[in-house]
Amino acid sequence: MNNRDTVTELMLETFRFNGRLLQAGDALVADIGLTSARWQVLGAIALSPVALPVAHIARNMGLSRQGVQRLVREMIEDGLLRLAPNPHHARAQLVLLTPHGKSVYAAAMKRQGPWADRLGTGLAGQDLAKALKVLRALRQRLENSTHEDSTGKA
Repeated sequence: MNNRDTVTELMLETFRFNGRLLQAGDALVADIGLTSARWQVLGAIALSPVALPVAHIARNMGLSRQGVQRLVREMIEDGLLRLAPNPHHARAQLVLLTPHGKSVYAAAMKRQGPWADRLGTGLAGQDLAKALKVLRALRQRLENSTHEDSTGKA
């Protein structure tokens, strides 16, 4: 198989994996009021060293700003998040976890560790590290590519 075919197969497998990952993640955290999408946004906020507005959360996670905005609004209504003034931009408020949001995120992460252990059982650490390296490199190439690259035109 040549590189083109292998990259294509990797893309297709990544799409399938992403679908299953989202389904499994939804099931893992459903009883604590989360979905995979909500968990992802909470994680982006919890793991950031600084408070971020919606647009930066979306950009960091490779998500649409509108999708993140919708999730943030829902999670504010559910008491997981709150908004704070942004000293750098009057209209782009900062998104922060509430104490309840921190608690729910901690509960999700308590489940994530054993889940990751189960998924990784029987797989060599070196193989996982190689897979991570390849996926990271492909993501970075996509982030650095121009629109012309993605349309197949030079």
